[in-house]
Amino acid sequence: MKRVALLFLVFILPFIVSSQDIIGKWKTIDGQTGKEKAIVEIYKEGEIFFGKITEILQSEDKNVLCEKCEGIEKNKPVLGLVLIKNMLKDGKYYRKGTIFDPEYGKKFRCRLKLTDDPDILQVRGYVAFLYASQYWHRVK
Repeated sequence: MKRVALLFLVFILPFIVSSQDIIGKWKTIDGQTGKEKAIVEIYKEGEIFFGKITEILQSEDKNVLCEKCEGIEKNKPVLGLVLIKNMLKDGKYYRKGTIFDPEYGKKFRCRLKLTDDPDILQVRGYVAFLYASQYWHRVK
């Protein structure tokens, strides 16, 4: 019995714990049209989380430039754009960072949270006390 418990702790538990993380690839869904738009890879640098567009799913948007971006990102390809920046884990939430909408050129305060289904990520953007949510699906 002790061997089974030890095997569980060594091999199975780390897999379960890591699967509850937001790190990985997520398929974005447009909240208004329901269309699949892009694949965003969420990654971690130190204790800070970021999200970068690694694939654009609509063929007509594959080569689009970020005309509404500012600074060094202006007129650069949307593909490769880091749109989620500086998120910190805070219990079950990831907060204190921002998310950028390249379509409208707007930056929002952001909160990320896994739903009860660890393969669905709630992505919430805030302006003052108003917010909008999208639900992204984990790419396996």
